[in-house]
Formats: sequence, C-alpha cells, structure tokens
Amino acid sequence: MADSFGPVTPGARDGGRGAASADAREDDGPRREPIRVLVVDDHALFRRGLEIVLAQEEDIEVVGEAGDGAEAVDKAADLLPDIVLMDVRMPRRGGIEACTSIKEVAPSAKIIMLTISDEEADLYDAIKAGATGYLLKEISTDEVSTAIRAVADGQSQISPSMAAKLLTEFKSMIQRTDEKRLVPAPRLTDRELEVLKLVATGMNNRDIAKELFISENTVKNHVRNILEKLQLHSRMEAVVYAMREKILEIR
Repeated sequence: MADSFGPVTPGARDGGRGAASADAREDDGPRREPIRVLVVDDHALFRRGLEIVLAQEEDIEVVGEAGDGAEAVDKAADLLPDIVLMDVRMPRRGGIEACTSIKEVAPSAKIIMLTISDEEADLYDAIKAGATGYLLKEISTDEVSTAIRAVADGQSQISPSMAAKLLTEFKSMIQRTDEKRLVPAPRLTDRELEVLKLVATGMNNRDIAKELFISENTVKNHVRNILEKLQLHSRMEAVVYAMREKILEIR
C-alpha cells in the first residue's frame, strides 16, 4: 500500500512504482521530455519529501522549489515549469493569490493545489484563479505523480471528497436559481452525458474508459466534443455549466 503524505521519508516508495504506473509509461510510446515541476510549500520538510518521491519518477523532474506564493511567482517566471504543485495557505502570499500571477508570467504552466484545506471556498477560489487540480495532502505518494501526469496531459484532477462538495454546491445553486434559459443548451449525445457525469465525480480519463468499456482515446474525443459544443475551455467549466443549465441531474 502506498504511503500517504505526512511525513514522507526517503524509503517511502520501496517497490511503489505500481503496475498501473508502469503500464501508463509503456503506453506512452517514445520517451518524451520529463514533466518539469515547481514545488511550492512553506514547510521545507514537506518540500523535501515531495522531491524525494518525485525524483524516483523517470518522467518527472523537480526543477525548483519555493516557500511562499511570492517566491513561487518569481521562480515560475524564471523556470517556466510545466506543473506548479502548490499549497493553498502560506505566509507572505497564499497559493490562490499566487495562481493568477503565475498564469500571467508563465501562461503554459498548470497549477495543482496540494493542501490540507478541505474548505469549499478555497476550492472554488482556486478554480476561479486558474488551478487545474485540487488535491488533499491525505492522498498517497503514488497519486501525486499520477495527478502530475494527468494534468500535464490536459486533464483536471480533484480529490473525490472535494468533488462531492462541488456537486452538493452545484445542486444547491440550481435549487436557488429558477431563471429560464434564454438560449437552448447545446444537445449532448447520451454517451457524452455519460462521460460528463463521470467527469463530474472527479474520475480521470483512464477510469472513465474502464467504467464505460471504451478506450481512453475515445474518452478524450468525447471530452473534446463536449467542450466544443458548450464553447468552454476546461472539464471543470463543463461540469459547472451542466449543473447550472440542468443538463445533469445530481440526486
């Protein structure tokens, strides 16, 4: 069983590469450049633990670290990382506030919040500020590297417990809003609705493919079609839109 964060030790991942992780890399085909990661957390020991864990992944490279949001913005501008793995609450400047600035100085960087905060407000603010993922520090070490790869490939990642809170909030929002749509919502196919419902639960493309007995590439195509039909840019926006427009019924 993979270790969870708190604390991570140098020997925490004996044999922890996992068959699923190895298979994912084999399926990738030709070797590509490592995913360049900037680690941002105000606890030096936690940063060091992440570096030790991620150093064991051949396709991930930690290129820098920062102890607060202000330093993170400077490092992001200098290093132009692929992924910024960042805590929410830090001194001087918090992670959510830093999100917007990082997107300005390093537009291609994708931000994953890795935090102990399970507050809905932090989740919503992080998404609005441009975060692509929101993970709780209770997740296992294996899940961190898996999330980094998924986000680097264009997916959104969110801890299941936080996804459930999102759905609860969306349902409440729908119940409070009885305004009629002025423009009919674009029609999604039955399969697209199935995919969107699974996206709404926080599942990634691989898990959706297994659930629906289709290929991962087919799932990617469905997600792309959904975003094009709804004229949106991210999976998270699609879920919010679907909830608001009552395309999905969450019971």
